[in-house]
Amino acid sequence: MFGKGSKLYSILSLKCPRCHNGSFLEANPYHLGRFNKVKKRCPSCQLKYSIEPSFYYGSMYVSYAVGIAISVAVFILIQLFGLDLAPTYIFITIVVALILLMPYIGAISKLIWANFFFTYDASIAKAKQDSK
Repeated sequence: MFGKGSKLYSILSLKCPRCHNGSFLEANPYHLGRFNKVKKRCPSCQLKYSIEPSFYYGSMYVSYAVGIAISVAVFILIQLFGLDLAPTYIFITIVVALILLMPYIGAISKLIWANFFFTYDASIAKAKQDSK
């Protein structure tokens, strides 16, 4: 379910959506010098990551949805742990969590967006592994 071949593997491991071998980003999402900069091509299968100019603008919608999901998850965790916090402190906790996770949210949002348009190709992935 989470191994190579699943979209979730590509998204969580920040790998190419087609071959699941090459890295998707130029650097770690928390490397602020190259904040969530997507490579032009996959270093493994040479897939061009951007279909058209401004391709990743659509990932902003995905980022919004991921941010809402994380906010709800933080709220549920606060309730499950039985923390009796005032609404102001709950809000502050959610905002801090979103700020700390912002680089990763941006990275996975771009990968989720890319996975809408690119599919895993086992033959390419196998060919790349065999050539190593």
